[in-house]
Parts: sequence; C-alpha cells; structure tokens
Amino acid sequence: MNEDIKFILDSTKEAMENAIKHLEKQLVNIRAGKASPAMLGSVMVDYYGSQTPLSQVANVNTPDGRTISVQPWEKNMLQEIERGIMMANLGFNPMNNGDLIIINVPPLTEERRLTLAKQAKAEAEDAKVGVRNARKDANNDIKKLSDVSEDLQKNAEIDVQQMTDAYVKKIDAIFENKEKEIMTV
Repeated sequence: MNEDIKFILDSTKEAMENAIKHLEKQLVNIRAGKASPAMLGSVMVDYYGSQTPLSQVANVNTPDGRTISVQPWEKNMLQEIERGIMMANLGFNPMNNGDLIIINVPPLTEERRLTLAKQAKAEAEDAKVGVRNARKDANNDIKKLSDVSEDLQKNAEIDVQQMTDAYVKKIDAIFENKEKEIMTV
C-alpha cells in the first residue's frame, strides 16, 4: 500500500475514533435514572478566589443508586460546594449535614426520559456527522494523490467506506445502550 494512502487511512481512523470519544463524553453528561459522580462533573467551586472543579476539592461518591454524597477535604468548603452545585443549575437540591453534602437524585418522569433519549439521539447523530466528514475529507485527499493509480485510489475509497460503516455501527450500538439505560425505570 502506498505511504500516502496509509497516512490518509490512519488519520481518518483517528478522526473517527475522536468522534466516538466525544460521543461517549457527551453521553456521560446525559443523566440516566441512577446517580453518578459524573453528574457533578460540570460543577465549579470558589476555592480561595479561583474557580476549581468540584472533584479537586471533595470526594464525590454514590452510596446507592439514588444518592450522591460530596465530602469536602476541608470542612470550611461546605457552603462553597453547596453554592457551586446550586449555581450549576443541575436541578439538584443539596442538603448539608455539617460533615458532607447529600444530594437525592429524583427518579425521572416518562416525559423526561423521552427528552433525554432524544438528546442522546442528537449526540449520536452529531457523532455520525463527524464520521461522515472524516470520510469526505479522506476521499478528497485520496483524489488529490496524483502519483497513485486509479485502482489504488478506488481500493482506498472502499477501505474508507468500510471504516465509516464500522464506526456508524459502533455509534448506533453506543446510542442503543444509552437509550436502554435512560428508558429503564
């Protein structure tokens, strides 16, 4: 195989992998029925004058499927952490018991589940667009290669299409798992 084609295929695979990674990162933020420390991933806390991620000032645990506990490393941070959770506008009502902050995660309504499933589907579609853009870029790059025979170009385009199909299948599988997770009561 020609070195240029190999480089194009490798960079296309990397771009498609990045689309999958981005999708997985986005889906973690979509809440499915059970509590997860990742739900508080976007919370920033005022730590001695600078905005700091919650995970850097406290332990975040899930003692059960409906509760998140936040235990600060410094007791004087309790109010700041509570304020940070409220400011993040996640729809949680933190309770401070003097030692740690407890957040009860309410069960999702059927309507909310459907909304979250739609949101997950939109993220999956965005990932597919990313994969298809990588395919388009690769095919354009292959066509620009003048020192490569037409047969090699056609074979490379077929390889790119097979790669695209495989990644679209992966995206569909990831979405189906997330949708099942969201819709499970």
